[in-house]
Amino acid sequence: MINDTSLQSVNLTQLREAPIHLNTQIQPHGVLIVLQEPELSILQVSSNVYTHFGITESDLLEGTLFDLLDPFQVEQIQTGLTAESLDYLNPTKIWVRKRGDDYAVFDAVFHRTSEGFLVLELEPTFAHENIPFLSFYHLARTSINRLESTTNLRDFCQIIVQEVRKITGFDRVMLYKFDHDGHGSVIGEEKLSHLESYLGLHYPESDIPKPARKLFASNWIRLIPDTHAEPVEVVPAINPITESPANLTNSVLRSASKCHIEYLHNMGVGASMTISLIKDGQLWGLIACHHQTPKYVSYELRKACEFLGRVIFSEISAHEETQDYDYRMQLTHIQSKLVEYMSQSENFVDGLVQHQPNLLDLAEAQGAAVYFGGKYTLIGETPKEEDLNYLIQWLQANVNEDVFYTNSLPQHYPDAEKYKNVASGLLAIPISKRNYVLWFRPEVIQTVNWGGDPNNAFEYSQTEGHLRISPRKSFELWKQTVRLTSLPWKLVEVKAALELRKGIVNIVLRQADELAQLARDLELSNAELKKFAYVASHDLQEPLNQVANYVQLLEMRYSNELDEDATEFINYAVEGVSLMQTLIDDVLAYSKVDVQAVEFELTDANTSLERALTHLRQRTAETKAIITHDDLPTVMADRTQLMQLFQNLVGNAIKFHSDETPKIHISTTRLEDEWLFSVYDNGIGIDPKFSERIFVIFQRLHTRDEYPGTGMGLAICKKIIECHRGRIWVESKLGEGATFYFTLPVGGQRSERRGRKVQNNIFGRGQ
Repeated sequence: MINDTSLQSVNLTQLREAPIHLNTQIQPHGVLIVLQEPELSILQVSSNVYTHFGITESDLLEGTLFDLLDPFQVEQIQTGLTAESLDYLNPTKIWVRKRGDDYAVFDAVFHRTSEGFLVLELEPTFAHENIPFLSFYHLARTSINRLESTTNLRDFCQIIVQEVRKITGFDRVMLYKFDHDGHGSVIGEEKLSHLESYLGLHYPESDIPKPARKLFASNWIRLIPDTHAEPVEVVPAINPITESPANLTNSVLRSASKCHIEYLHNMGVGASMTISLIKDGQLWGLIACHHQTPKYVSYELRKACEFLGRVIFSEISAHEETQDYDYRMQLTHIQSKLVEYMSQSENFVDGLVQHQPNLLDLAEAQGAAVYFGGKYTLIGETPKEEDLNYLIQWLQANVNEDVFYTNSLPQHYPDAEKYKNVASGLLAIPISKRNYVLWFRPEVIQTVNWGGDPNNAFEYSQTEGHLRISPRKSFELWKQTVRLTSLPWKLVEVKAALELRKGIVNIVLRQADELAQLARDLELSNAELKKFAYVASHDLQEPLNQVANYVQLLEMRYSNELDEDATEFINYAVEGVSLMQTLIDDVLAYSKVDVQAVEFELTDANTSLERALTHLRQRTAETKAIITHDDLPTVMADRTQLMQLFQNLVGNAIKFHSDETPKIHISTTRLEDEWLFSVYDNGIGIDPKFSERIFVIFQRLHTRDEYPGTGMGLAICKKIIECHRGRIWVESKLGEGATFYFTLPVGGQRSERRGRKVQNNIFGRGQ
């Protein structure tokens, strides 16, 4: 063994993933010949040709295939090589004369390398009888009949291993399925009763590394008849044309790596055969056959096993696809219903959560959250909003794809460990740069049974100055408790989420279009209303002035003839006209508070407050009010409206004073993205149940005899704040004074961000 310090300078990944397809050795039970077309010149041969043919390798090298086979056989081979596929030629029987009339019969298989060389592999034919087609048919038919009796994948796999062991006689046959992360597990096993069972055990990705998986994906079947046999060299070791070892990717005889042979020995295996199960060009799994002693399987029987594996696995694939199709159809139905609900709702988010089926059903999640327009809508079990804020910030900084999903969120985002009980799994789709739909799955604690410790799958040793890799020697059960993981998201669920994203974007775009049209309509309507308010107020003032003038003239001319009641009635009429004129002025002032008319600019709030206090100088002096304020910030606002806001709030504080000297204080606090202003007074206070009513136009809590006014002041304040995209509210109790609060965004709110820019506000980025 070597220490860790010595390994630091070695690329262990490169060592584990060495290119095993470039090989200079083959298994000794067959012969390999590398040929160059079209002359079929012999470039390389295996060094055991004398054992099989009675001919030395030097007698064959630099010759042609005609030097080994009779012309009739070579001509047949040349004809087969011109076919569209070598499958028409493979396999073929070849007779080689050894000495005198002594012939050896071989099963011959041809394949071409990526460099364009022809490789001929010959295996002795030990059984001269062929397995007829009907035997193939009945073999597959019997297995398929058994499959039709079950719909369970595990039962399917068990039937496969039983059938393969029945026709091959191996001591143990296992079906090994790969996981998405490269690990695998044994999901079917048939064996001699006394052998230790591997069923249900997991094996690390390193047991079948990437180069081996790549070769399994290129070859349907692989036989090692004797794991203790000494490999034979290919002569010469280097192809004289490519100046590199032979490419034996598709070779049947290619020698296994020393590490793999040692791995088999550690398992007590004397012979092995594997059948690749390939789905959509990817290695889905393996049928692994093990024997305790050497065991040769004829070419015909191997092809029968390959045929059986393909036919039965096609049934498994069809079964999986049927299940996927049914589930996909179910999710498609849910998705179409959600789109329908969103289309019918004023707020598309309501359509996702307020009906059945809802957002949770689309991904079999236990919780979901929609973050849109700075607001969360939650359904099911989810993290707290504060935690969701940080999670969305992390997604914005680290995820640029249209979808992100994981069944172990804490591995990517460690802060998620504190809410693993509801969100160990996350599926997230952005519907804009700032808006997301999130699905959550809780932690599912699993106990995984490994065939040995996956963390110690290899040993490294130094031999004669060379670093070599050795597999683990122990295959005893090793249990691992897996935490911080949820059930994995299925690909069909991820695709359904992406389709929903398209539906949401389309609906939001349509609603944005409608909002933009509504904004244009409102602009026209507001313009007409402003004209009406101005004309109405101007035209109403004239007749009111006439009424007041004539009533007063009536009083002057006929004062001696009027009794006390008539004089009182005339005073009432004059007061009514005066109040009506004040109301008209206030309505006109209210109508002029319009976001379109606002001129946002950097405004010193201290200056606006001082201007307001100047207008209130007489009332301040009359009540001896004490008005103080902190140093106020510079904000983006309309100077005139900000002054009017302070004037109304401070004026109200002066008006509604108690018997004490009025004391008023204005202060401000910086929040995350806005300024919070407060106007405190020690006045009569407000019953909390009226805290919203006081901001409604013409609403009064006192008679005009008690406190003069029209009830428009706070309504105007609310409209000013709304034009600045802020908030206003009051906190108060009767007899304990009141504090009015309002906010102004730090960056202001430019008028051009209104209706005609609604789409940009909603999406925040191009789609």
